[in-house]
Amino acid sequence: MLFFKSHKCHKALSEESIQGPDVEAAIPPPSPVTEIHTDEEKVNPNMVHWDGPNDPKNPRNWSTGKKVLNIAFVSMLCFITPVASAMFAPGVPKLMQEFHSTNEQLGTFVVSVFVLGFATGPMILAPLSEIFGRLPIYHITNVLFLVFTIACAVSKNFGMLIAFRFLAGATGSAPIANGGGTISDLIMQEKRGAAMAIFGIGPLLGPVIGPIAGGYLTQAAGWRWVFWLIAIAMGILSIIMLIFADETYGKVILERKAAKLRKETGNNAIKSHLHEGLTSTEVFERALIRPLKLLCFSPIVLALSVFQGLCFGCMYLLFTTFSRVFTEVYHWNTGSDGLAFLGMGVGLLIALVVFGSISDRILKAKAGGGELKPEYRLLPMIPATIFISAGLFWYGWSVKAKDHWIVPIIGTVFVGFGYLPIILATQTYLVDAYEEFSASALAASTILRSLMGALVPLAGTKMYQTMGYGWGNSLLAFITLAMLPFPWLFYTNGERLRKKYTISL
Repeated sequence: MLFFKSHKCHKALSEESIQGPDVEAAIPPPSPVTEIHTDEEKVNPNMVHWDGPNDPKNPRNWSTGKKVLNIAFVSMLCFITPVASAMFAPGVPKLMQEFHSTNEQLGTFVVSVFVLGFATGPMILAPLSEIFGRLPIYHITNVLFLVFTIACAVSKNFGMLIAFRFLAGATGSAPIANGGGTISDLIMQEKRGAAMAIFGIGPLLGPVIGPIAGGYLTQAAGWRWVFWLIAIAMGILSIIMLIFADETYGKVILERKAAKLRKETGNNAIKSHLHEGLTSTEVFERALIRPLKLLCFSPIVLALSVFQGLCFGCMYLLFTTFSRVFTEVYHWNTGSDGLAFLGMGVGLLIALVVFGSISDRILKAKAGGGELKPEYRLLPMIPATIFISAGLFWYGWSVKAKDHWIVPIIGTVFVGFGYLPIILATQTYLVDAYEEFSASALAASTILRSLMGALVPLAGTKMYQTMGYGWGNSLLAFITLAMLPFPWLFYTNGERLRKKYTISL
């Protein structure tokens, strides 16, 4: 049986340790660093391992610069695709005029269907990353996202635009689905909070920054140029990644090493020690159902996914209605509409600084030199829930009262400040708690979160028409407050629940 011996690397991000039992092929497995064999065990000469604890090919032994570069690539992907999800929002009124429609729900769906793609993509892309590695999936989906975005730019009708927006969302979900796995490949648990905060910059700020630029771009050049700009950015990043990005998935790296040795020696018995003995089809089938098993049989994954899905849905409801609110109530033009997103952006930035600085500190402080339990990651969610609820109350009733435009925007600062810790704490917890299967856990979370992100805005538009902005946002705030006990429940009982609801993955 293999065990991984604790060690320390000299680089800042590499000061990490791995402890635990055998790591089976999974999404993603912890990168094995040191193998220790008991007296009863004999090393199989046909089994490929890392070349000692300091093997430079092991992603966890890479230099800090190389780790940061690869995390930066994924973060940039996670910026561009979420930008694409909401950058188009201020251009919806222009689109409606061009396509001669007055259906508000259809206009909302054109924006939110992209997020529906986010819900379906991870079901396929996460399993594929286990078979082929992270990098090929990033490269292929980058090209497909580019093609589908160009198709959006030249769309002739609603049907064509909605179809290609969905496909762009599905392919654009690759970094969202596999980014946490990339970080798990590179960074150990005690350093992961800061890394996840850096990774979270893109998907959290993208939907805020996008509409600001999209408003002015739509006013100056038309809504189609929103898609052309996104395509240009993705094209440039795709070329850079093709040249400089590296594969981070340890299992695939060892599989390639084994394949090279088989070719050089003619010994077909050589294989990676992480190889399960399964065919690619069997690996894919197992990985395909793993996210669904986590959603169905793990109360922690289900409850936290619903919680962050609700928050994600509320955010996208605000995104899809900001233009209407600030045009109808405050008489802003298309260019200025994008500025309504600034409040959310300020809140997210403040939360990013705060959360990024305290997440790992809380983990180490609560552990007190003992076990680093994943449940310690959930503590920031408790005050964050109060902030997001207060922000929804503030925003809704200030719009209802037609207060000065700065008042509702201040309310969205609180929404943004509360939203980020809920999302990042959930993601970091899932990576820590299901390390071997972190991509599957994140895929499960992304599926439900994205479904709610697509559907809540559709229901929310009708809700605002019926209840108004005051009571409509109050309803969302009350529902959010009702979720408050869950972070505390899982903080105090999460370890016991994880052991009780053990799932064969």
